[in-house]
Amino acid sequence: QLQLVESGGGLVQPGDSLTISCKASGRNFIGYTMGWFRQTPEKEREFVGAITWNGATTNYAESVKGRFTISRDNAKNMVYLQMSGLKTEDTSVYYCAGTALGVSTTRASLWPQWGQGTQVTVSQ
Repeated sequence: QLQLVESGGGLVQPGDSLTISCKASGRNFIGYTMGWFRQTPEKEREFVGAITWNGATTNYAESVKGRFTISRDNAKNMVYLQMSGLKTEDTSVYYCAGTALGVSTTRASLWPQWGQGTQVTVSQ
């Protein structure tokens, strides 16, 4: 069981960069694939990207590939999402999540561990 707390969201302009963070507490953090999802009131929760326990493999949604980078620091129990070239359509609540499955797991229902989310707003 993991407890996840996101931070670092905010208001940025199109084209800006922003890094959001996720602090995990609980047992066996390195046993989890970690990921990021996002959700707006109009849409279902959407897969953004994921990273294996050792950081060796990542997977990204097509909509963010080349702009977003996931990383993790197992010594600090931290997961990061570096976002660049932000667009207005990236505006969403971003959630950190954990699963015992692999990085190709894009269905939200297969991720049992969730944080509370952090708002990212991209606007002029």
